[in-house]
Amino acid sequence: MRLLVLGGTEFAGRAVVEAAQERGWEVTVLHRGRHRPPPGVRALHGDRTAPGGLAALAADAGTWDAVVDTWSAAPRAVLEAARLLRGRTGRYVYLSSRSVYAWPWPSARGAGEDGPLVEGAVADAGATDYPRDKRGGELAAVEAFGERDALLVRAGLILGPYENVGRLPWWLTRIARGGPVLAPGPRDLAVQFIDVRDLAAWILGAVERREGGPYDLTGPPGHTTMGELLEACVRVTGADARLRWTAPEVIAHAGIEPWTQLPVWVPPGGELYDSVHRTDVSRALAAGLVCRPAGETVADTWRWLTRIGGTAPQRPDRAAPGVDPELEARVLAGAGGVPGTTPRPGASGQ
Repeated sequence: MRLLVLGGTEFAGRAVVEAAQERGWEVTVLHRGRHRPPPGVRALHGDRTAPGGLAALAADAGTWDAVVDTWSAAPRAVLEAARLLRGRTGRYVYLSSRSVYAWPWPSARGAGEDGPLVEGAVADAGATDYPRDKRGGELAAVEAFGERDALLVRAGLILGPYENVGRLPWWLTRIARGGPVLAPGPRDLAVQFIDVRDLAAWILGAVERREGGPYDLTGPPGHTTMGELLEACVRVTGADARLRWTAPEVIAHAGIEPWTQLPVWVPPGGELYDSVHRTDVSRALAAGLVCRPAGETVADTWRWLTRIGGTAPQRPDRAAPGVDPELEARVLAGAGGVPGTTPRPGASGQ
């Protein structure tokens, strides 16, 4: 198989490249040159935010079985690439997000991939906001390739090695510091995420099977819990950390925001929790989705983080997650605060 990855040097794109190489595929990447691509790929350079950013791709004579596009900004960049590649590749895979659904997102009680979508998205639009940008990217892929040959991967929370959003790296770094750690409860709260390598493997399998249309992609309901996730962080870091399980009401009273200041976690009950951590992925499971144990994701992410010196890369368009150490200490000491808010999560972490 011959694969083109638009991006391919960071997080999800890099995972797709490495998974394809493991399968013996020939891989070409188009990237801006800010990060070194994995060894063994054929590299083209171009900045899709600049005029003429696809010139190297237009001048290239290559053809591919599929293209994987991880773009997260102005939909017109997806449309331009898809139109250029029409006739040169058999399938266009767009890494989208569950953020394309109208709020509240479809959950275990909702409609899955058939749920209502955000309004106002346009295929040739400039950048607006994350949900409409991602939906616009979907529309662009479908406009150029049709519903049968455009695969729309609506990812949930993505964790794993190379993460550049900072969620699991923040927990690992915080727990590695040791001492009492504010652990958002309840301990047995079920959470959903997908390891970036399982995401990549599913995408490549879907390309081989010639899948098309939308798929929600995250771990199955009950894949792990906050307790299992954070206790795995304690084990792999070997830190003298003590998880202090704290009730959601205490966290809210202190003004600590779920999802952003305490990554991954949202309080149980209500639309936010149902939308993020009760996703029905039966369609993806029927199409071959396999998810590794959460402990493996944690261990491999810690191994990668240690190898690069302990500081994870951070996307410039995303705020670094995590709670302020002084605020964490006050909450652990029993101090209160002002009531917090419960925001809708923005990006899925690709």
